[in-house]
Amino acid sequence: MQVPVLTNTYFERSVDQILDIAGRFAHALERAAIPYRVVGGLAVFLHVEKVDPPSARLTRDVDVAIDRAQLEAIKKAVAVEGFAYRHAAGVDMFVDAAHPSARSAVHLVFVHERVRPEYPEPVPGFSDPVRTQQGILIAPVADLLRMKLTSFRLRDRVHIQDLDRAALITPDIEASLSDALRARLAAVRATE
Repeated sequence: MQVPVLTNTYFERSVDQILDIAGRFAHALERAAIPYRVVGGLAVFLHVEKVDPPSARLTRDVDVAIDRAQLEAIKKAVAVEGFAYRHAAGVDMFVDAAHPSARSAVHLVFVHERVRPEYPEPVPGFSDPVRTQQGILIAPVADLLRMKLTSFRLRDRVHIQDLDRAALITPDIEASLSDALRARLAAVRATE
């Protein structure tokens, strides 16, 4: 007797949900000609998934880098997609009316600003993005690596390991890091 294959697993539904949120948000920004880059765990997932699908880890939310000066225009642009702005616990986010949870929200980080005062580097500016097959603009690996090495939480170190295992951290990217971030990369590699 053959066991039926489930075609719509919980994981697939989760991927579909987060890509739907990211896609609707991103497309609203593009329609309004507002620059953005998806960053964070979702961007890492999309980079790794492209070259090593079994190694890609899903995140629960969407992080987007924007220019703070565009915040009011963003509020208007994404409202038509059902996103409402919230500022809670020091975090700027847009909550999706279809999935009203901070866990499935779009969290904002601002280019050229430090996410936290103690972080050694600010969020990189808008370098050349990578467009996913879903049409979403994601930050290039070099920018993601800088952000992950800057925040350096456990989940960031795991994402760095994922990028490294997928051979996405090239010698050129590594050479472009500051001494402090290069030392953090070496520390992550030492724990593998």
